[in-house]
Amino acid sequence: MKERSVIHSTFVIERSYPATPERVFAAFSDPAKKRRWFAEGEGFQVEEFTMDFRAGGSERARFRLPDGRPCRNDTLYQDILPNRHIVFAYTMTLDDKRISSSQATVEFLPVAEGTNLIFTEQVAFFEGADGPQLREEGWGRLLDQLSKEPAR
Repeated sequence: MKERSVIHSTFVIERSYPATPERVFAAFSDPAKKRRWFAEGEGFQVEEFTMDFRAGGSERARFRLPDGRPCRNDTLYQDILPNRHIVFAYTMTLDDKRISSSQATVEFLPVAEGTNLIFTEQVAFFEGADGPQLREEGWGRLLDQLSKEPAR
């Protein structure tokens, strides 16, 4: 029997946005806003995006990558303190194979210039996964996309 490998990683990404914590938080809590910056990336084909934003609620994003492979994120919201933090757990599936399981926290800190956002993820990558560097880069791109949303 072939042994499966697991790689553990933790990373933190910080971003500053020239908008109030309420507006940045809304980009996570409003399904239409989150779909725009999270699921509708260039070249991605969204097949499903559902969201029940509450502690104990869930989110599912099913899409095809630019190369056509199917990808799915299944999220369970653990704790939500409006305009302060969101804690969630999620799994990522690629080509019908689970590749990772994560716990993530998003913190919204008010500052004079707007909001400092701190994203922390603890992740277990399974065999065939994207790996720590690509995951951190992916979230970095998503949080850059998020910067367009509070102004809408």
